[in-house]
Amino acid sequence: MKRPGIPNPDPAAFIKANLPISHVPSIPEIRLHTAGPASGLWRLAGRGEADPPPYWAYPWAGGAVLARHLLDRPEIVTGRRVLDLGAGSGLVAIAAAKAGAAKVTAVDIDANAIAAISLNAAINGVDIVARAADTLDDPPPETDLIVVGDLFYEPSLALRVMAFLRRCLASGIEVLIGDPERAYLPQGELSRIATHAVADFGGGTDGGAVPAGVFSLCGNGER
Repeated sequence: MKRPGIPNPDPAAFIKANLPISHVPSIPEIRLHTAGPASGLWRLAGRGEADPPPYWAYPWAGGAVLARHLLDRPEIVTGRRVLDLGAGSGLVAIAAAKAGAAKVTAVDIDANAIAAISLNAAINGVDIVARAADTLDDPPPETDLIVVGDLFYEPSLALRVMAFLRRCLASGIEVLIGDPERAYLPQGELSRIATHAVADFGGGTDGGAVPAGVFSLCGNGER
């Protein structure tokens, strides 16, 4: 809940000043601005101090496992157009760019996340098109591959995400999902292609390592 009468700080300036740059656990090739105990993220969001931190401020396991997989298997993205849906910090988008993608677009509904993605892309020396938008009701985008890290933690969001991804798959777009098997992951429509142990700061965890999977979305429920 936004606190009345308190202007929000400039996102990029706040992130630079309060979120130190560090290597991502399990992914030493990438560095990100990451929140710590003294970051005061509630001030950036204009909310109360007890409110949960925004998702983009920490690397979640679904994004981490996708990033690790793309860096280990660059042929998945080399020369292709990649869209990172619900990009958060931009971790997966950055991995795709480092692995040789021709164009990488990162989309998130949080404008503060877009500021973080731009800063994180610069730290890692890659070019990413970042935009704040809710694209889940849009037609399939002009891209070759959609990567989705950790968007299945809430039931109504999971339903919207899957409806969008099914339309994209039907239009010929490949879909890869990274997830530590959270509650609303639609495993009946997915084929697991890899598993990695990665750190997880999402879902109330403390950053310890968890096994997370990389999944391909299958057509017609085929696995």
